[in-house]
Amino acid sequence: MGIDIGGTFTDIALVDATGRLEIRKIASTPDDYSRGIAEGLAALVGELGIDPASITGIVHATTVATNTILEMKGARTGLVTTAGFKDVLEMRRLRVPVLYDLAYDKPPPLVPRQFRLEVRERLGPDGNVRVPLDESDVAAAAEVFRRAGIEAVAISFLHAYANADHEIRAEAMLREALGASVYICRGSDILPEIREYERTSTAVVNAYVGPVIRRYAEALEARLAHIGITAPIEMMHSGGGIMRLGRAVTRAAALVESGPAAGVIACARLGQGASGTANIISFDMGGTTAKAALVENGEAARTDEYEVGAGINLSSKLVKGGGYPIKMPFIDVSEIGAGGGSIVALDGQGRVTVGPQSAGAFPGPVAYGRGGIHATLTDVFVTLGYINPETLAGGSIAVDAEGARRALFEQIAGPLGQDVTTTARGVLQLAVSTMTRAVKAVSTYRGRDPRDFTLVAFGGNGPVVAADIAAALGIRRILVPPAAGVFSGLGLLRSDAEQDFVQPVLRDAGSLSADTFAALGEDIKARGRAAMEAEGHDLVSANFRLSADLRYFGQAYELNVPALTEGGVAPLIEAFHAEHARTYGHRSDSDPVQLVNLRLSIRVPAASEINGFAASPAMLRKDRRVDFPGGTLLSPVIGRDDLSSDWRAGPLIIEDYDATCVVPPGTDARLMADGTIEMLVRGQ
Repeated sequence: MGIDIGGTFTDIALVDATGRLEIRKIASTPDDYSRGIAEGLAALVGELGIDPASITGIVHATTVATNTILEMKGARTGLVTTAGFKDVLEMRRLRVPVLYDLAYDKPPPLVPRQFRLEVRERLGPDGNVRVPLDESDVAAAAEVFRRAGIEAVAISFLHAYANADHEIRAEAMLREALGASVYICRGSDILPEIREYERTSTAVVNAYVGPVIRRYAEALEARLAHIGITAPIEMMHSGGGIMRLGRAVTRAAALVESGPAAGVIACARLGQGASGTANIISFDMGGTTAKAALVENGEAARTDEYEVGAGINLSSKLVKGGGYPIKMPFIDVSEIGAGGGSIVALDGQGRVTVGPQSAGAFPGPVAYGRGGIHATLTDVFVTLGYINPETLAGGSIAVDAEGARRALFEQIAGPLGQDVTTTARGVLQLAVSTMTRAVKAVSTYRGRDPRDFTLVAFGGNGPVVAADIAAALGIRRILVPPAAGVFSGLGLLRSDAEQDFVQPVLRDAGSLSADTFAALGEDIKARGRAAMEAEGHDLVSANFRLSADLRYFGQAYELNVPALTEGGVAPLIEAFHAEHARTYGHRSDSDPVQLVNLRLSIRVPAASEINGFAASPAMLRKDRRVDFPGGTLLSPVIGRDDLSSDWRAGPLIIEDYDATCVVPPGTDARLMADGTIEMLVRGQ
C-alpha cells in the first residue's frame, strides 16, 4: 500500500500480487493523521475483503515533519556545542532573502539561547584533539536540560566530522542522565561533513522534529496493529527513496518534503514507460499547494541543501537565507500556496488574493458542505463548471454548487461590483499566473525553456488547470497519467529503497595513490552495505553510485562528479576540471584539486509491479455548460475510457474517480496505450 497525506485528502494506492491497482481518496485528519490512515485502511480492506495480515508492506509519505516546522510546534530543544560557537544558529550565513525590506525579521532559532550550552573541547580539522572533552560541562548541561524539561538535544562540535569521539561520549553521558524519553542526535551522525553552521542547523532541525516523528510513528504502528496490519512501514525521504520507519525516526529531518518527492518519482517512472518522455515538468496541484519539479534526461533534479520554514519555496537553488537549512539530498521542488482549498479573499486595498491560507480538509471549501465559510479555488472551479457541480470522488463527496456561487458573490464579486462568472474567471487567471511562477522556478529561472518539456499534470486539481498553465508558458504537450489524483501514492509503490552515505576526506586529490583512493571507496561501500543489510535489504540487485565532492584549493564550495575507484584519481580530477568549465566557464589545470567528500548512494529497485487498474466505481456523468475564457460552451463530460487513440478536439471534461481533466477549446486529447491522456495545445 502507498499512502500519501495531503492537506485536504489522503491518497491510498494498493497493488496486489497480480499487479492490479486499487485507489482511494479519503479526507485527511489534521488533528491526528494516523487516525485518518487507520480509518481509511480499515474501510478499504473491509470493502475489498482483504485479510489485514496478508498486507506485506506499507510505503508512506507525510507532511508531519514539514508542518511541525512551519507551525513551530516542534519539541522543546537544546543544543550542546563547542565553547565559543553557541551563536552559530544566530549568525547563520548572513544571507537575506529580500534585499530591500528594511522590516525583514529572520526566523528565530529553533533553540533559544538559554538552551544553547557550551562545552569545553576542541578538535582540529584533521581530527586531532587540541582540547580534551570536559565531561563536567556535559554533566552540567544535562542538569540544565533536565530541570527545563527539554525533550530533544542536538550535539554539534567543531570538526566532529573528522573525529566523532567527543560527540559520541557526550551522547552517552546525556542518554544516561536524561533517559530514553529524551530524543538525542549528533551532527557527526546526521551530517558528517564540513561547515559547522549547516551541520548544526541540520542536527537541530532533526532534534526539533524528532520527538514529533517518533510519536507519530508509534501511533501509526499501534493503530495499524489494532486493525490487524503488522506489515513493515517504510517512509519516503526527501531524496526520493524510501527507508525503514525506524531509520526515519532517527533521521527525522529527511522526512521534510517527503510527500512532494513521491509524485516527482512517479513522473520519472512515467517518462521511462510507454510515453517515452525523458524531459518532464511535473505539476502537482492538490488541496493546499501547487508544486513543480524538473525531470531531465529521465532523472529528477536534486539538490543537497534545502531551507524549510521560509514560507513558500521557490526552489532551493534560487532563494536562501529565509529558513532553516537542512543539508541532505532533496528532490528540488518549487512550491506555491495555490491549491483547491486556497482561500480567495480581498486584501486591505481591495485586491483579490488566492492563498496561501487554505481551508484544509475541515471545514474545507464551501462546496464540500462541511461547514466551510470562505470562498476557495475549488468553489471557483465549481462555479465555472470545471468540476462536477453535484458529486466528487465517485459520489462520495456531495457538492453544494449554489453555496459555492453564493460565497464567491458575497465575499468577492459583490464588493467588486462584478457578476460571479466574470469574478470566477478573473480569480482563475490570477491563480494560474501564480502557479506559473512555480513552473518557471524549475525551468526558466534555471536556463531551461519550458517549451522543450512535456507538462505532466496530476494531483486532484492539476489536470483541471494543466491546459491553462501550458498555454501561459508556451508548452505544447501535456500528459495526464492514470490515477492522476492519487499519483503520489502510486509513486510510493514505484519508489526504490535508497540511502545516501558520505565520508569526509579533505585531502589533496593529486597526492592520493590508486590504492589509497580504492581503499577509501571500499570503506564507504562496506559501511553502506552494513547499514542497508542491518535493515533487512537484499542487495543482490542493488545499484551502487559513487561520487566525489571536489574543489580547487582556496574555493569555498565544491562540485560533485561521478567517481570510479578503478584507474586512480587522474580520471576523477579531469572530470572535475571539465565540470568546472561547464559550470563556471573556465578551468585551471595548474591549481591543485582537493577531494572533500566521497558520497555513496545505494538503491534497491522497487519490488512492486503494476500491471493494470481495478475497475473504477460507476459514475454518473452529464454534459454541462462550462465558462471558458473565450465564452460559455456546452461541453461533453466523458470518462477516460471514452477516449481513443484518435485525436478529439476540446472542449471536453474528462471525469475520473480521483481527478477531473479539463480540455478547453483549442486543445486536442487522445488516449495512449498505457491509459495516459495526451493533450496538445494548438498554436503553441
